[in-house]
Amino acid sequence: MADLKQLARQIFHETMAAIDIPRTMQRKLQRRGTRIVCGEKTFDLKDFGKIRVVGVGKAAHAMVEGLVQTLAPFVGFEGIVSAPARPKRAVPGLKYFAAGHPVPNDESWKAADAVLGLLKKCDEKTLVFFLLSGGGSAMLELPLDPRQALEDVQQLHKTLVTCGASIDEMNTIRKHLSAVKGGRLATAAPEATKITLAVSDVPIGKESALASGPTLPDPTTVADAKRVIKEYSLREKFSLALQKWLDEGKIPETPKAGDAAFRKAYFYLTMGMDDLLHPAHHAAEALGFMTCCDNSTDDWPVEKAAEALLGQLEELRATHRGQRVALIADGEVSSPVTGNGIGGRNSAFVLACVEKIAGKKMAVLSAGTDGIDGNSSGAGAVADGETLQRAREAGLDSKEFSRRSDAFTFFSKLGDAILAGPTGNNLRDLRILLADR
Repeated sequence: MADLKQLARQIFHETMAAIDIPRTMQRKLQRRGTRIVCGEKTFDLKDFGKIRVVGVGKAAHAMVEGLVQTLAPFVGFEGIVSAPARPKRAVPGLKYFAAGHPVPNDESWKAADAVLGLLKKCDEKTLVFFLLSGGGSAMLELPLDPRQALEDVQQLHKTLVTCGASIDEMNTIRKHLSAVKGGRLATAAPEATKITLAVSDVPIGKESALASGPTLPDPTTVADAKRVIKEYSLREKFSLALQKWLDEGKIPETPKAGDAAFRKAYFYLTMGMDDLLHPAHHAAEALGFMTCCDNSTDDWPVEKAAEALLGQLEELRATHRGQRVALIADGEVSSPVTGNGIGGRNSAFVLACVEKIAGKKMAVLSAGTDGIDGNSSGAGAVADGETLQRAREAGLDSKEFSRRSDAFTFFSKLGDAILAGPTGNNLRDLRILLADR
């Protein structure tokens, strides 16, 4: 059964190797002389006096590289890039910030201030490229209430990522409390032509959740935000400064579809779910697995998702007797933090599967394509039918580690943590479930 575990790792690594953001951007954002083709829309660079770039998120550097390769050598750049680290090679004209994630840092704050300053100088002759990817919610942040300090915003983000709310619910609150989210970057440059290129870690149809939708109309409302705050008893967990502002009842509504700022705003999905599932599916089939893909468990509680996906794996094996089978799934599961351990939703998902697959010819891997899982140094974990017995022999109680939200420590002790390091992309989490004959 160790073979299955190794094969799951191989599928993950081959999938990651197949993700090439700069090359994909050049394919989907084509230049023909001075003309740029985005989907069905063509823009002529000769129509603009200024070109500006705003890159935000875990894949910002790769996206900038792809844009530069597409437009060079004819176009100079001026803009802001906010990413987890500074680039290996800076592009002249761009100012870089090493922002925080999952909690904003001082650079996140400075980057937001710089972006707003840049956009305020944009006019009808300006073309702005917004390069958005996952993690942008923390990497570009500034509160609507100027009386709040960075510490207040950090407390807000920490509260949201540990409260058990869904991604949609967290973003609903973020959008209504931020000066740069929920369409507010679009309204900061209302006359400019704005092209948003996205490497998405959110479900299709929920693009406004990516980086909390800074350039898109916000479908959520102030009433929605208040409902989420009440449902998860969040107000008392916020800073006193934020509580005071909320009590004043001055939360403004986010810009909606029909706002003039979106008249010349365009959104293009550069990479998304298919760009993750297709190479994973191909890698699994190349290894001899009869493979199916699933995206039905997005945002499900970790236990429910584990039960559902393992149930599908069993059905696959029953349907295709005598064959190795694989189930490939993407998306994010909900895993509330219940202790002070180390780990994230990916290692928590695998830990939830350990007892369920004990003694079976199965393996389960779950990892973040950004290389980061929660507050750990790993991307996720992998387990097989022997993991539970190995853990017991090592004196490790899987239930106790789960209770402490300490899944990464559990798998690290067994040598089954996935250590990838920051990958420079963020195409959602990837789950690989394998079953032998």
